[in-house]
Amino acid sequence: MRLAKLLLAGLLITAALAPLLPAEAAEKTTAHQRMQNRLLLAKARAKQPAPTPVIRGDREAKAALRAHNRAILQRHPDWFAASLPAGTLHLQTVVEKAIRRLQAQLGKPYVWGGETPEEGFDCSGLVFYAFNPLLAARLPRTANEMYHYRLAQSVADNDLKRGDLLFFAIHTRDKADHIGVYLGDGRFIESPRTGERIRISDLTDAFWQTHYLGGKRILLNSTVRSPG
Repeated sequence: MRLAKLLLAGLLITAALAPLLPAEAAEKTTAHQRMQNRLLLAKARAKQPAPTPVIRGDREAKAALRAHNRAILQRHPDWFAASLPAGTLHLQTVVEKAIRRLQAQLGKPYVWGGETPEEGFDCSGLVFYAFNPLLAARLPRTANEMYHYRLAQSVADNDLKRGDLLFFAIHTRDKADHIGVYLGDGRFIESPRTGERIRISDLTDAFWQTHYLGGKRILLNSTVRSPG
């Protein structure tokens, strides 16, 4: 609005002076005013924020573009390098260690009461095995005890992070009797039940959504073992 007023004032001044000046002088004045107007427009555009890019295409095209962008960022992590808060790098390392311990058990059988790679795992035994060596204090053994563990922080559904614990009430209404570990992108790793093997499942599946109790975060700067 302010720019428009300035441009309008410039044009009015030029129009008012034109009849009073010789033709050559009037032409120079008009040319000078046009230059001033262009400079004002350039300054105004420079101050405007860049428009938000719009990704066009169908759902598959957008998903493909996001995957392509993620691949580029993985090849060039230095593009967004920034200093991390104290302890953050160590915590990220601990989370990835826990995930690697879990993923190394993929395909092994569900065994009720199991908590070692040699015998197999039940759902809470898998978490007990993967997390305890990385924590300063020992985790409880059962899913429901972990769900009520005082050192674990509750996590909102839209704030789930890699390494968070997911709790489900499958055979009861409000007691946690199943547990998995969130991997990101709506996926989690679990030891499901007798006759099944440790696998990666989809949290958005209707079955899991029906029985989902909530997420808890136990891998925190305040709970993991200090480096070294």
